[in-house]
Amino acid sequence: MTKSDLIYALSTKENLTYNNASEIINLIFGGFTDKLKKGGRIEIRRFGSFSVREYGAYTGRNPKTGKIVKVGKKKLPFFKVGKELKERVNA
Repeated sequence: MTKSDLIYALSTKENLTYNNASEIINLIFGGFTDKLKKGGRIEIRRFGSFSVREYGAYTGRNPKTGKIVKVGKKKLPFFKVGKELKERVNA
């Protein structure tokens, strides 16, 4: 499912215009992004949770040239699936 599919589904199910549904979806995703930027955690019961994991700096290799490069520390979003979602997918 793409973001457009999600907007379309919301607009048809709730009888909203496509633009109104788009604003709602963008508001939700924007809120998620802001919370994760601040190091917060998002939990959606029975679905899963989003958090940010920090990774330290390391020495890597450019696959194209083979040169050794230093990769700085970084933060990446992480999703942990909820128990109920896992059970439904495996059923």
